[in-house]
Amino acid sequence: MKKLLVLMCSLFFICASALAAVNINTATQQQLESLNGIGPVKAKAILDYRTKNGPFKSVDDLKKVSGIGDKTLEKLRKDIAISGTTTAPATSPQSKTAAAPAKSVAAKPVVGKKEASKPVAKK
Repeated sequence: MKKLLVLMCSLFFICASALAAVNINTATQQQLESLNGIGPVKAKAILDYRTKNGPFKSVDDLKKVSGIGDKTLEKLRKDIAISGTTTAPATSPQSKTAAAPAKSVAAKPVVGKKEASKPVAKK
């Protein structure tokens, strides 16, 4: 039973990692920025290269983009594709920053026993 559970968990993680690919031919700037090692400047360079030269024919063509070399490509290789749909979520600028702290609400004063037991003066 344990072996089956381990096998199923392993299969799940393999499938999940395979589905987390970014298609460099169709990805938006935000989707490209979601890749490890790709910031706004490199994402813009990828988009500019793609606009000027057309779609990438292979993942290795990414080295033709200014600022992307062998080391960067090797880090990205498992997370990128040249076909299919991009399955990585587009990140918004707000999602990269810490969430704003919740506003505190002032507590209402608690009436003590002495104040609650005071008789009400009649007029």
